[in-house]
Amino acid sequence: MPIRHCIVHLIEKKPDGSPAVLHARSTELAESQAIENMLADLNDTYNAKQGKAWGLFHAESSVYPFSGWLKAYLDGAQDFTTFSRQAVEQLQKLMEESNLSTGGHVLFAHYQQGMTDYLSIALLHHSEGVAVNAVLDVTPAKHLDLSQLHLAARINISEWQNNANSKQYISFIKGKNGKKVSEYFRDFIGCQEGVDGPGETRTLLKAFSDFVESEDLPEEAAREKTQALVGYASSQAKIGQPVGLQELSGLIDEERPQAFYDHIRNKDYGLSPEIPADKRTLQQFQRFTGRGEGLSISFESHLLGSKIEFDEARDMLIIRQLPTQLRDQLKRRKD
Repeated sequence: MPIRHCIVHLIEKKPDGSPAVLHARSTELAESQAIENMLADLNDTYNAKQGKAWGLFHAESSVYPFSGWLKAYLDGAQDFTTFSRQAVEQLQKLMEESNLSTGGHVLFAHYQQGMTDYLSIALLHHSEGVAVNAVLDVTPAKHLDLSQLHLAARINISEWQNNANSKQYISFIKGKNGKKVSEYFRDFIGCQEGVDGPGETRTLLKAFSDFVESEDLPEEAAREKTQALVGYASSQAKIGQPVGLQELSGLIDEERPQAFYDHIRNKDYGLSPEIPADKRTLQQFQRFTGRGEGLSISFESHLLGSKIEFDEARDMLIIRQLPTQLRDQLKRRKD
């Protein structure tokens, strides 16, 4: 993971209305193993975070100047240090206006992963700990506490520059305690939500369920395809990459690699060729299936306890809100 540029500034700010004080670094950080390790750990923590959102820049303006500064840096009109200084001064200003915010070390890192360029921005905090020094004394020590990563964003620079129609080249942490905690950081980036990750994932899973039902697959085959989908989507989410529908289609059915992709297109589910996978939604997805003696039942695990109830003592399933097609067939038979 080549690191093109990296710098850290410090903003001292307490959540009591006191002014934010900026300590800006004047030069980039030199390449080192420590920086590479820190950025690798940061990426792992960021990818594992749930509750992220995906979006795009607002149009550049005095309210949202960040994208203009980033473009000027990428076009060579200013260097990385100047760009980061402009950005962190804007963040300092927004911090002062937000009584919910606290300061911290602000990391800017431009790096390459595979053929893609990224810019990561994160507000980092320290935790107190202890260490044993060279003379075997136990001494206080501070360390970066990535478990407290609550304000961070990652910009896919390559996607932004090469795909004018993309609405998901920025990802950012929305925060556990409601939107207001992260609103000022989102406004600092100048980002608006463009893609509903959980919603897109639910639509993908619905499309898959419809596909499995239309194919009338044996139970084992349906289970294997479900495992292929969840495994691939989860691995993409783990490394912070989107789910490619064509690639997924090939993994689901190697003999007919276009079958699932064609199903999505023909039924017009409204999915983009690539979607961000939501880990929480994926974790809730599992299919219960069974067939025998003329009966075939298949449903998703998240329906258990809501639309479907399992009465183990009486060996019964109670189904509420029947699918419209099934209900209509039963009504016609009754008539």
